[in-house]
Amino acid sequence: MVDLATVTPPIALGPLDGRYRAVVAPLTNHLSEAALNRARLHVEVEWLIHLTANRVLPGAPVLTEAETAYLRGLVEAFGPDEIAELAAIEAETRHDVKAVEYLLKRRLAAAAQAPGVTGADGGATVLPGMGEIVHILCTSEDINNLAYALTIRSAIQEVWLPAARGLVADLGAMAREHAGAAMLSRTHGQPATPTTLGKELAVLAHRLGRQARRVEAAEYLGKINGATGTYGAHVVAVPGADWEAVARDFVEHLGLTWNPLTTQIESHDWQAELYADVARFGRIAHNLATDAWTYISLGYFRQRLSAQGSTGSSTMPHKVNPIRFENAEANLEVSGALLDTLAATLVTSRLQRDLTDSTTQRNIGVGLGHCLLAIDNLRRGLAGLDVDAARLAEDLDATWEVLGEPVQQAMRAASVAGATGMADPYERLKELTRGRAVSAEGMREFIAGLGMPTEVEARLLALTPATYTGLAASLVAHLDDAPC
Repeated sequence: MVDLATVTPPIALGPLDGRYRAVVAPLTNHLSEAALNRARLHVEVEWLIHLTANRVLPGAPVLTEAETAYLRGLVEAFGPDEIAELAAIEAETRHDVKAVEYLLKRRLAAAAQAPGVTGADGGATVLPGMGEIVHILCTSEDINNLAYALTIRSAIQEVWLPAARGLVADLGAMAREHAGAAMLSRTHGQPATPTTLGKELAVLAHRLGRQARRVEAAEYLGKINGATGTYGAHVVAVPGADWEAVARDFVEHLGLTWNPLTTQIESHDWQAELYADVARFGRIAHNLATDAWTYISLGYFRQRLSAQGSTGSSTMPHKVNPIRFENAEANLEVSGALLDTLAATLVTSRLQRDLTDSTTQRNIGVGLGHCLLAIDNLRRGLAGLDVDAARLAEDLDATWEVLGEPVQQAMRAASVAGATGMADPYERLKELTRGRAVSAEGMREFIAGLGMPTEVEARLLALTPATYTGLAASLVAHLDDAPC
């Protein structure tokens, strides 16, 4: 038997890097190990530039535009060669951040041979002599926390949020299209006051949109304050600098929010808040998946075969299984569990530092990946649905007993207005409707025998389950109040 662990190229162990790779691949540019190392290099480069440009270190040279461009170009050019070189360096250092530091020092040494890289007045570049400024006054977590904040922010803003907004938009469009499609409600699984399909979809779109806006407003915090968050080495090595101002300016230069009070690590509270919001979005999306599945089982939605897949059951050829919604449901459960674990674990670090966060954060892409996969399946699933108007009408016409509610309430209102013979409305409607089907004729006969005021009686006699939807159709317009 072939040992699959030895096959080249390597076979993916998990589904996100195997079966579902194409869907979640955009996250690789943000949350893979390679993307993290590129972000680490970015932070190291910007720290070196920041210290020299602001003359924080006495005696350090100020870089020319060409030298600064060379350094930033290292980040732009980061690719397969750098990934392989980092792997070789880390095999020796056994430390990922140290490997990035050594890679940057190598590139500084090579700057003298780089075309167009000159120092002041066109002279030789000073970069080869600046190796000791690389990673100066930093602990690994100073680099890591900023790199993670940058990569998580870009993954959320450039990949997850566009997909989430797309789902909300798709659902909102369906809600508007079917705003007036009367549908029997089911509370506790039992026939209940009719609604419209559009209004029910709008409820889910509104909920999802609200969570997406919370994610959009997330803060991404960072710090660069040394081994225990005290700037201890900083003030000893360079006592004349305003290190809090230097740190704040640098973190904000990266587009992050400065955290002034930390231990060795940035406390990760912002991450826990973000993952809770993403997980909550996922749980609402899970509700969408199960509701859509149920509407399909009731016949309210028909699935277009071309959109759902060419094969339903391997043995029952008549079936078109709601696989998109089932896939979404399962992946949202995996995503929610992972994101909950991340949120719970990352807010705790023993005393000034432990490494539980290090291995935990390596799973951020997995948690977001399963959520992204679910969103993709939901959008594909919704795009392949058609509303069966005849089936909606059939269910409504078979449940005239749901009009027991408006008749009862009209009796109460008539009684308050002075009409006689309206006593015990709940009990009388209960006797008529509970546990039994009521026909259109039976309901209208009951209404006609109540002796209600003429106007009220006429209004009730004209009512049908399909027209008893209240303001449902117009409520859909609230989606425009806070578009996602």
